[in-house]
Amino acid sequence: MDDQQAQHLLEFLRPETRLDVKGQATQYILGLTGTPEGRRLLATRPDCVEALLALTHDPSLAVAKDAYHALINLATEPLAHGALTEGLPGLLSRLLDPGFPLADQVCAVLSNLSREEASCRELFAALQQREAGGGLVPVVDAFCTEGFNAKASLHYLGPLLSNLSQLPEARQFLLDRSRCVVQRLLPYTQYVGSAIRRGGVVGTLRNCCFDHGSHEWLLSEDVDVLPFLLLPLAGPEEIPEDEMERLPLDLQYLPPEKQREPDPDIRKMLLEAIMLLTATKPGRQLVREKGTYVVLRELHQQEADPGVLAACEKLIQVLISDEPEAGMENLLKVEIPADVEEQLQRLDQQEEEEEGKRPGSGSEGLHR
Repeated sequence: MDDQQAQHLLEFLRPETRLDVKGQATQYILGLTGTPEGRRLLATRPDCVEALLALTHDPSLAVAKDAYHALINLATEPLAHGALTEGLPGLLSRLLDPGFPLADQVCAVLSNLSREEASCRELFAALQQREAGGGLVPVVDAFCTEGFNAKASLHYLGPLLSNLSQLPEARQFLLDRSRCVVQRLLPYTQYVGSAIRRGGVVGTLRNCCFDHGSHEWLLSEDVDVLPFLLLPLAGPEEIPEDEMERLPLDLQYLPPEKQREPDPDIRKMLLEAIMLLTATKPGRQLVREKGTYVVLRELHQQEADPGVLAACEKLIQVLISDEPEAGMENLLKVEIPADVEEQLQRLDQQEEEEEGKRPGSGSEGLHR
């Protein structure tokens, strides 16, 4: 499609265009966004993105829904983010409107848009402008309120929060000890209704664990994050009584029907979060004292996914190893020699390539 054809198509994407013609044009655009070439082509046309944003207000629900689905796909293209961020105020208003029927589609657009750091910062800034000093409050409230929108599940608020929590300023809000934010998210590590919501929360908690200054607080009774990270990794295996007593109460005497987290990506994120909590000496001591090794030992015997198995083995190694020498107790601050870092990067790349060869692996599909 050349510039002349694109301009001609835009004529049919105007709100005042006859409904049947407008509907066909929107479906055609949606089809284009279903291919990498089509997305890249449309991403270079801000006027197309603007036209789609305008059509999300269309009186026809079918036209508005197709426009949203096209935007969901386009939001995976960084080149389209400039035009998309122009529509953030309207998108956020509709996301947080309890009666808006297409809030799930808005949520998916914002989730994809927030994957890139620059657009994620734009989104966070737009939230701050909506509510000075506490821009994440309405998002967390909507996420934690069952039935917030009777017409939308809002499961993609989980990945949206996870993406936002990559920003230090967002983590600062989530870890603010004068609020009760991270504590509200903890029960969702066991949310059975949606792996998307569950994975989003686990990703958010993992990102929060990068803040090593908060580790002792996260592991203290004020938050007690460890049982919420360990419980999804625990299975129904019988554990000797002396080992059982070392476990947090929530992990003792689990029923025979207890199942582990079924999603390997989520299991891996849980292990990564615990691994981050062992970066400091007090964190390692607390994680060891809570019987974490027992849960990991049983997981290791049952685990079939190579990526999860590797993450489990790394964490076990940290827990059973001797303490680092003086001055190197904080593993997040240890400087790695350049040659070692290069070798580790090569190993990580090889691991990713191996995972990519597994059946069913690859990039996340387009949201439809």
